[in-house]
Amino acid sequence: MTTRVPKNTPRDGRLILVVDDEPRMIGFIRMNLELEGHRVIEAHNGLGALEAIRTKLPDLVLLDVMMPELDGFETLRMLREFSSIPVIMLTAKGEENDKVYGLELGADDYITKPFGPRELTSRIKAVLRRAEMPSSSPDQALHPIKQC
Repeated sequence: MTTRVPKNTPRDGRLILVVDDEPRMIGFIRMNLELEGHRVIEAHNGLGALEAIRTKLPDLVLLDVMMPELDGFETLRMLREFSSIPVIMLTAKGEENDKVYGLELGADDYITKPFGPRELTSRIKAVLRRAEMPSSSPDQALHPIKQC
């Protein structure tokens, strides 16, 4: 008899949405996350990210701040209206005010570019670990999504 491993266990990796308008950055992140066993989906702007979150239900979002059309801050603000999915901001904007703003909008972590692959994977593990902790309310879902 074989045992079925539940979806999104460490054995098959987590589904991570990488949102960045730079294809080279997405490629770098994808390569490193796939080496860690994660599955990666991508979006190139904020609107694409919001759609992917609603339809693909990733376990975590890596979100660039400086993007055309809808920047990462505005994307995060809109995302928090319907989901508590873990978000790590990835950006070249390393000023304290930018970090504070991102965290106050609801980011779970904030990494400035350039960053190393080990730092990124360690921060992902830490954020996912915190997200998996039991909530204070037993009937609250891990990623509650409001119906629009």
